[in-house]
Amino acid sequence: MAQSVGIKDVARAAGVSVGTVSNVINRPESVASETRARVLSAIDRLGYVRSESARQLRAGRSRIMGLLVLDMGNPFFVDVARGAERAARDAGLGVMVCNSAQNSAEEADYLSLFAEQRVRGVLLTPADATGRNIAAFRRHGIPFVLVDRVAEGATECSVSVDDVAGGALAVRHLVDAGHRSIAYVSGPPGLNQVRDRRTGALNALAEAGLGPDALRELPTERLDVAAGRDAGARLLGLADRPTAVFCANDLLALGVLQALYAAGVTVPDDLAIVGYDDIEFAAAAAVPLTSVRQPAVTMGALAAELLLEETEYEAGERTGPGGHEHRRVVLQPELVVRRSSLSSR
Repeated sequence: MAQSVGIKDVARAAGVSVGTVSNVINRPESVASETRARVLSAIDRLGYVRSESARQLRAGRSRIMGLLVLDMGNPFFVDVARGAERAARDAGLGVMVCNSAQNSAEEADYLSLFAEQRVRGVLLTPADATGRNIAAFRRHGIPFVLVDRVAEGATECSVSVDDVAGGALAVRHLVDAGHRSIAYVSGPPGLNQVRDRRTGALNALAEAGLGPDALRELPTERLDVAAGRDAGARLLGLADRPTAVFCANDLLALGVLQALYAAGVTVPDDLAIVGYDDIEFAAAAAVPLTSVRQPAVTMGALAAELLLEETEYEAGERTGPGGHEHRRVVLQPELVVRRSSLSSR
């Protein structure tokens, strides 16, 4: 195995002190041009790469931000990551992206990894409904921002979308189209997003003078296409099948659409469908999917900016009256109407 090149090797090759090499790397303007050129030549010739981990240990400041999402197979979280990465890059930082796969044990493992790596801070969409993982991570004193979740207290920032409003947008659209019996393919009931979207759906039904029995909930263990296909099969088996279905995300909706297509059920004439997130695949589906759009890229960018602000105040890199204040940013969703819901009843 080749031995790594250290700063002492560079100093020896250039005929200078270790301190001079350090100055060339960190404060090049402080070194005479001839000496600087000799050191840079040695660095290039030897293939020296400085140890970022060692630099972080000395400085006590990491250039890495952690991002832990529920499901990197969901394009919604890919867009969140894009927004966060863009904001981090503008600040000279990198992003370590990890996937909890909607599993609280994996979430705990990754939060421990972030603590071990001394990341600058963490952007987190929690998988653990009990809050125990967050409570354990908080002991490390590493700042974090909740993404796609509203902070319940005043100890951290959060960036989310008003999912109650989003659920109401979806079901109000279906009610306005004449539907009086609607299925809700909901996903895991422990997720706040799932519950909030259901609350919004019930609010829209109440506005129309319809009771909660007008909404038939079909829970699933996951928020993916396979779970949507399973829910679609259950929907087809109902004796009094609803005329429309609202899905807690677009992957579920695409799975339902696949199940209906395989059974010869026509969308939207036999059954209308509305999804949630407005991922890229929604518009490209065999029947373009009506969906509630979340500003995912904006969400990721805003969360990263809040985290950067907090860590910069803590390090004294940013000053101002009052310092950093934890904020709860709630963005508004938008209904994007396509063919999957345009039947008239």
